[in-house]
This record gives sequence, structure tokens and C-alpha cells, in this order.
Amino acid sequence: MRPASPPSNALRSALPTALSVLALAAVAACSAPGAGSAAPGQGADSTGGTTPAATGTAYPLTIDNCGFEVTFDQAPSRVVTIKSTTAEMLLALGLGDRLVGSAFLDGPLPPALADAAAGTPVAEPFSDEVPGTEATLALEPDLVYAGWESNVTAQGAGDRATLRQLGVNTYVSPSACKDAAYMPDPLTFDAVFDEIIEVGEIFDARDAAARLVEEQRATLASVTPDERGLTALWYSSGDTIPYVGAGIGAPQMILDAVGLENVAADVHDTWTSMSSEQVIAADPDVIVLVDATWNSAQQKIERLEANPATRELTAVQERRYLTVPFPASEAGVRNADAVADLAAQLQELDLP
Repeated sequence: MRPASPPSNALRSALPTALSVLALAAVAACSAPGAGSAAPGQGADSTGGTTPAATGTAYPLTIDNCGFEVTFDQAPSRVVTIKSTTAEMLLALGLGDRLVGSAFLDGPLPPALADAAAGTPVAEPFSDEVPGTEATLALEPDLVYAGWESNVTAQGAGDRATLRQLGVNTYVSPSACKDAAYMPDPLTFDAVFDEIIEVGEIFDARDAAARLVEEQRATLASVTPDERGLTALWYSSGDTIPYVGAGIGAPQMILDAVGLENVAADVHDTWTSMSSEQVIAADPDVIVLVDATWNSAQQKIERLEANPATRELTAVQERRYLTVPFPASEAGVRNADAVADLAAQLQELDLP
């Protein structure tokens, strides 16, 4: 998806600068006697410091989002989220009361967010798919927060420019930007944390964002990457031809943190199709199965074990399976926990 209008060079450079300034401010605020501190975007092996005492957001706030300029005159108060990643972001930041609608959820919420979701639209989504413009506008939102750029098109919740004319702002998860000038290449935890900080800025929730980043850094720091040189296939979906995690997206980022070598790492994309012949040639040590409501991990296991070719894979023969929920397989607040969970599952396998 191309951006609605080409950004100016000044605007394109403004966002990284603004995020850097904000991150540095968080570092200064985090410092405490005897305690370390780290800015969002510093790296996945940093543990962070104490909770910062951040200042409030100065409005109007203008952001270059995937090449589309968005201006917030105040913190959004009526938000529609599309995709699990965006709903979970707001819940994790304690902003569930800002939600007026949630749609196109990819799977169950993690237990840690169950209480935050109670009584919010996330508990009862108004659409199981990408909502149409009419259904979205009926909720009278002041912001549509989308997980994919395709969610905010004329075929989805509405074209971004048209929604802006109607007084509705749009914000797309920066990790999902498709234009080469904006797409993370590769995606890193730095970029994931930057989105948390930016959403905190938009909603005047800087303290909550800084705390969340600090917690996620601690989670990542608690994981010791496996050093055995094990290889892995990230099996997301697909029947006859597997659709797998490639070399620059969330799967690669997570596998790197766990210490697993992605057999599709040489594909310069977020996801890619991989023929059975290629999978067989790679013969991965383990297979990471994405558990989705429409294509469960168990269904994938049955498919792998029924196929005369793939059932001969070492990982299939030894049942070396790891599972990850679909919402945790896309960039968002569940990625750090996914690293810890997969690392724990890997330790439980009977591997050399």
C-alpha cells in the first residue's frame, strides 16, 4: 500500500528525531541511584531503569504515519481498533476506556490483559473481519487505530483522507507500513518500543508507555538465547504450500531473540511462501507453529504428519513443535512474552 501523499523531506526526518528526543527524555527521567536506565529503541538486551516521571503531551501533535500526516488536537477519546495488536496496545497502556469499538481480532487475549478488557468493546468485537466504513462511522470515533494499512482503505474502514475530512483521524502500526521509506527493515524491538512510546505520546500516556517498555525490556533480559545453532521453520499458515516467517519481520526478530536460526532468513521480506521441497531440504531442528482460530497449531501438525514428504522431517519425526499465538506473531506488545514463552518451550524439548 503506497502512502496517500509523498511526505516532505523535513516531515520524513521529523519522526525519528522526535522519537529520539522522547526516548532520551525517558532515559533521564528513569535514572535513579544504583539503577540502570535505557531508552526505548536502545536494544533488546537492555533491562531499562525505574519508571520515568514524564511530562504531558503538547498538543497539537503532528505525526508522519506511513507517509500520511496526522494531527491530534487532543488525546483521542473515542477509538476504534482493527486487529488484535492495536486493541492489545491500548489495553496494555490502560486505555481501554477510550475504546468505542474493536474489530478483526486474531485470537483470544492473553490472561494478563483479561481484566483490562472486561467491560470494553474488545470483549465483544463489533466485527469479526475488517469493518466497513458505515459500521465504523456509526460508532462516532475520533480515531481508527489499524494494524495494517489495508484496514483503512475504501474497501475497509475507510480511506484515510476521506476519514480525515469527516473528522476522524487514522493511525497505522508503523511496523506495518509498506512503503520502503517507512517499513522497518528489519523489524527490531527498537521499532516495537518506539510504537509504544509514540502511542503513549498520542494519548498523553507517556508514563504508562515508559513503564510498559521497561517491563518488556526486563522480560527480554530474562531470556538467555539458545547457543546450540538450532534451526527453525516459522509455519504461519497455508495448506499445500506453507506460508512462513521470512527474514525482516516479527518472526525473524523473535527467533533471533530466542537463539534460533530461521531457515527462511535469506528471504528479504516479512513473510514468504515456501515449497515442501524447500522445507524438506532445510530439515529444521524445530518447527514453530502459529496457532490461529482459522488455522490452529493442531491442524498444522496433522497436515505435517499426513503429508508423505513432510512427515519424514526430523522435527516432525521427533515432534519438536513450538507454538505461538497468532496475535503474538505480529509486531506488538506480546512479542517480548513470545520470546520468553518460546525459549521455555525450547528448553522442554528433548534436543541434543
